[in-house]
Order: sequence, then structure tokens, then C-alpha cells
Amino acid sequence: MDNSEKTGDNSGSMTNNIQKTEADKYCEGKTGQKACPAKGEEVAKLETNYGTITIKLFPDKAPKTVANFKKLIGEGFYDDLIFHRVIEGFMVQGGDPSGDGTGGPDYTIDAEIATGLSHIAGAIATARLGDEVNPEKASSGSQFYIVHDDTGAKGLDDEYTIFGQVVLGQNIVEKIAQAETDSSDKPLQDVIIKKAYLVKY
Repeated sequence: MDNSEKTGDNSGSMTNNIQKTEADKYCEGKTGQKACPAKGEEVAKLETNYGTITIKLFPDKAPKTVANFKKLIGEGFYDDLIFHRVIEGFMVQGGDPSGDGTGGPDYTIDAEIATGLSHIAGAIATARLGDEVNPEKASSGSQFYIVHDDTGAKGLDDEYTIFGQVVLGQNIVEKIAQAETDSSDKPLQDVIIKKAYLVKY
């Protein structure tokens, strides 16, 4: 996901029309990348105005990326940011303090593109600048995206760092992906990460 990638203040938008949904147990009965975490494993939660998304992390596959994500969560970096880019059938992207795809913490993370992980529904990966200016595929310091379905983002395999997987609340991702957007793929009503935090599964 190109990092031509704040939270723009769309407070005039009709955010109150968004109804929260209870998260599904997306990982139930699944194996491989989509399998549920082990009991007691640390997971990340993104509490949005659509509902809460729970993410299993892959520190064994992307240790630097996961450590950075956890650090930013601990600092409250993601709280009150928006999903600024939403494309149904593809992905929903957030984590930019500028809210327009241009912001971040002014550093990048080394690419950690692991075999065995794919851009299937619920995969979470880092955004980055394009190959022409970023041939090493270094990741954005904070921006990430969550894949909407199993097929629409497969072309990104081996190009972006996948560091987690939605285990609860893929139906929330589905709702966000269906949000009405403007010509820049930005939702007309803010999709807000009210709070991000870490818990034991």
C-alpha cells in the first residue's frame, strides 16, 4: 500500500449514524494463518466506532514490526486516528496521524516479508512507499492496512510486511470496507480507532 499513504477533522460528518456491531469469532475452526491464538497469548485490540477488531500478532515472523506496533500502542499513538483509505474488496488503511496518507512517526521499519503469510482476509500489514523510492520495501513507521477478502489483495504477497491476522471482528472490517468514500477513497464519515490496546487472549 503506497504510503502516499492526520487525522483530518471530519467532525462535521455524520459519524453518529454509525452503529457498532458485535465482533464475530473469525478464527473459530480455522487453521494456519487464520487460526485462533493460544490461550494467554498477547493480542492487539482496535476499538473503533464500528466495533472492536482483535488481532493476533506474528512476532516470530516480523519481530521488529510487531515490537514497533506494540510500542506505538503503548504510547497511545493510534488512539483517535482514522482509517483514511478504504477500498471494498481490497483493504482498509489507517495509522496515519495526518489522516491523509502522508504522515507517520518519521522513521521506517526494515522489511520483514515472511514466507507462509499471505494477503488473505484479515491479514494486517504495513503500508510503505513504492519501489521506485523504496527499493528495500521498508515499512511505514505506523501506517497499516487490513485485508478485506481472500482474493483482492493477493497481488501484494511478497511485497509488504504482514505482521498480524484478525481473529475477532472481521465482520467489523467488512462493514468498514463498505463505507461510502470520496474520490480519494476516504470515508465520508470518519472511521475512528477510539483506542488501541494489548490484552491476553
